Amino acid sequence: MTTLGVYRPGGSVLHRLPAGVKLLGLGAAILAISLTVRTLPAIGVLTLAVGGVFALGRIGPREAWRQLRPALWVLVFIFVFQVIFTDWQRALVVCAVLAASIALAAAVSLTTRTTDILDAIVGALRPLRRVGAPVDHLALALALAIRSIPLMVEVVGQVDEARQARGLRPGARILVAPVVIAALRTADGFAETLIARGLD
Repeated sequence: MTTLGVYRPGGSVLHRLPAGVKLLGLGAAILAISLTVRTLPAIGVLTLAVGGVFALGRIGPREAWRQLRPALWVLVFIFVFQVIFTDWQRALVVCAVLAASIALAAAVSLTTRTTDILDAIVGALRPLRRVGAPVDHLALALALAIRSIPLMVEVVGQVDEARQARGLRPGARILVAPVVIAALRTADGFAETLIARGLD
């Protein structure tokens, strides 16, 4: 399984854009999607737009599917929840917006080095140093958060594969509990590493 958000070297238009521009574009796109996508035709337009972004990054259908697959069971759960409490059209809109947001974020992370993302964020936060904000610590926290995403996705995949190998049905005890335990262990590992290096 390909890990979500791992940088793929390339020379596409999306690769050549500055990280700051891509991050601003991602935020603006997600905001615009959330405010404007309300109908089934809008979902069609959104699908074409996301496909165009992936084409700009030279990200093929197989790679796109690998990026969305880890979030599929979450989208299914949200869809069922929305159908129960609203209707199927609203459920489809909500899931389409979430899937598009995940896909766009994946497109950015696939075409941008993590160091470039952090440099762009630190550059944007640098004026906060004048008021005493710990910009370096914020950058470290962001780096850890970014690093944790592929780790957690990998854990979810491993837990699901173990469930399928044992022939068990999906459930909170089978899926959620092992993932939460793994997340807590990862957090403890990060904390011990930071303390060992004098950062508390």
